[in-house]
Amino acid sequence: MKPVIQVIIVNYNAGEVLGRCVQSVLSAGEKTNITLIDNASTDGSIEAVQSIFGQLENVAIRCNDENIGFSRAVNAAASMGDEELLLILNPDCELLQGALEHLKQALDLDPLAALSGPTVVDRTGTVQRGTLRHFPDPWNSLMTLTGLWRLGRWFPVFKGVNRHQNGLPHSNTAAEAVSGACMLVRRKAFEDAGRMDEAYGLHCEDLDLMYRLQQQGNHCIYVPAARVFHQQGLSSSSRPFWVHRQKHLGMQRFFLKFQAGRYPFPFRWLIVAGIWLRYFLTLPLVLIQQRT
Repeated sequence: MKPVIQVIIVNYNAGEVLGRCVQSVLSAGEKTNITLIDNASTDGSIEAVQSIFGQLENVAIRCNDENIGFSRAVNAAASMGDEELLLILNPDCELLQGALEHLKQALDLDPLAALSGPTVVDRTGTVQRGTLRHFPDPWNSLMTLTGLWRLGRWFPVFKGVNRHQNGLPHSNTAAEAVSGACMLVRRKAFEDAGRMDEAYGLHCEDLDLMYRLQQQGNHCIYVPAARVFHQQGLSSSSRPFWVHRQKHLGMQRFFLKFQAGRYPFPFRWLIVAGIWLRYFLTLPLVLIQQRT
C-alpha cells in the first residue's frame, strides 16, 4: 500500500538527535516516505544517519553543498514526492507514541483543516510555548513581551500570542496557528497556498504558511492527543547571533506582508522600529547564553 505521508526533515548540525528523529518516524506505525535534506552540516550528523538509515527504501537523503535555508529546502523536498500529506518535522523533534496517527485522523475528520499540529513538550513533559498560538500582531506581541498577557484570564483585551498560557483545550480545536516544529499539512493546500515563502531566512515562515492557509478559507487544528518531544533551539546553537537577527527579520516580513496595510504610514514604521528595538534590547541575552 502506497504511503500517503511524506516526512520532510531539514537538517543543519542537529547532532545525534537527528538519528532519534528519523527513528521516531520509522517507529510511528504509519506508512511514510522520509525525505531528509541536509543544509551543509559540519557536525557529522548526516553521515551518522546515512550509515544507519541510508539503505532503507523509504529514506531519501539529499546533501546540499551550501545552506540554502529552511523554506527553500522544504520546497525542494516537497517536489520530490507526491504523497497526499506532508509532515514538516524539525530534526530536533521526536514523535511520541501515536502522534502521527492522531494528526492524520484529525485531518480526516475535518475537511476544512489544512494543517494539524501536536502538543509539543520538553523532556519533563512541560508544554512548550508556541504549541497553540494566535497570529502575532502589534498589540498581542506587546502584551506577551511586557507580561501583561497574565491579565488575559480576566480581561481578553490583554491576551498575548500564546493561547496555552491560560490552559490548553483537551480536544481537537481549530486554531489560528500551532507549533512549526511539527506540522502535518495537506499537499494540495500547501501547493495552493504557494508553498513556503523562501524569502524568510529562519523563523516566522511557519506562521506565514498558516496565515496563507487561513486566507484560502482553511484553518489549522490543534491535536492535544498527539505529543511530540522538541529539544528546542539545538540547530540554532551553532549560530545564535545569525538566528537572533533572522527571527526579527521574520517578524518584520510577516508584519509588512500581512498587517502593515491596516495602519497609517507613521504608525506602520513605528512598529517596525519597535521590532528592531526588541532586537537590540535582547541581544545581550544572546551573548550571555553564548558564554554559558
